[in-house]
Amino acid sequence: MEIVTEPETLAELIADCAEIPRPDVPAVREGTSAESWTVSDACHAQVADLDAYR
Repeated sequence: MEIVTEPETLAELIADCAEIPRPDVPAVREGTSAESWTVSDACHAQVADLDAYR
């Protein structure tokens, strides 16, 4: 059985954090762009009178 203690120094904390495995993050492909999008009339209507609330 291993007893886990709190780190007592910043160096111990950094060493502990370095042991945490990194998640697998998919690589970003070069030259790709986000899909274009448009605001629907229904979405625009929700904020059309926003200035009236100021």
